[in-house]
Amino acid sequence: MTDRTGQGRSVRDSARRPLFATGRSRFLAVVVCLFVILVITVGGHLYGRFLANRDLGGRDAAIVQLTSEGEKLKRQMTDKDVQISTLQAKLKNAQATLDAIMPSENTYNVIPNQSVVVAGGRVTIGLVGSPGNEGVTLNINGKQQTVPAGQIITVAADASTNCQLEVQSFDLFKAVVNASCAGAKPQ
Repeated sequence: MTDRTGQGRSVRDSARRPLFATGRSRFLAVVVCLFVILVITVGGHLYGRFLANRDLGGRDAAIVQLTSEGEKLKRQMTDKDVQISTLQAKLKNAQATLDAIMPSENTYNVIPNQSVVVAGGRVTIGLVGSPGNEGVTLNINGKQQTVPAGQIITVAADASTNCQLEVQSFDLFKAVVNASCAGAKPQ
């Protein structure tokens, strides 16, 4: 069958023929494909390195910024620690002053040669002389007793009330005595 041009091939035969029918055209197609793959691979690799370097630069800037912020926070923390220590010392002094003026409930500061009336006027405590090394001499309702720190003395204030006295601490200038009273237990 001949075509219009008279070459003896049909249009259909040329449409069915592969694009790379010759060996040289196949080889050229393979080389072009390999070159395209190589260009894409190298380009992708270079682009990946570019992105990685850009991320590293941002990371380095963030590290420098965070380091400077960390040092700033350390300085602030040191300043705050100094302020806290100063405030704690002031609080301790203020608390000691307050305790000297207004001791806690049932706690009394007794200075040498002074008497304190406790338990609603039922017990009188006096410090006889200055405190010694081992204890203090207390005058409790007219009776003198030498008492070390921490010892509890039970005193019958009257027929229905028993009081317990405890020397909490003492120094050269005072004795701190805790007095608590309760009704006597029925027998």
